[in-house]
Amino acid sequence: MQEYERKQLLERVEREGATVGADIPETITVQGEEIDLRTFVFEIKRRDTVPPGERDRVEQAKRNLRRERLERLEAIEEGAVSREEGEELVRGIIGIDRALNALENLGSTNLEQEQKAQQAADKKRWMSFLKKALGHEDANSQGRGR
Repeated sequence: MQEYERKQLLERVEREGATVGADIPETITVQGEEIDLRTFVFEIKRRDTVPPGERDRVEQAKRNLRRERLERLEAIEEGAVSREEGEELVRGIIGIDRALNALENLGSTNLEQEQKAQQAADKKRWMSFLKKALGHEDANSQGRGR
């Protein structure tokens, strides 16, 4: 592979919108193990929340995908592959990025929702405590001063 071809491949991977319109690969080999990546991502995304036991599995999958992405990127950077192999690596990296985006977005959304629900519950408990402590049944019906 020529130097300019290698640079073109690396630029495609790092492009801002590289994952736009890209598909998550059906299967991918990560650390020598074949994974049904598309099925895994869709299985996790179709749930409203990820159960605690599944969170560890998702986090491990993200770590493995990042590691595999780095290995593929290094293979292109070192230029030890043919143009065709480089093209295949780029398609794989973009697919990995697409899967990682889906998994990353899932986690942050659920954590934000959980945090908001927790804050609302805390506020409700605090208001209830204050009403009982002050002897008010309904804080809105009482005047400010006595």
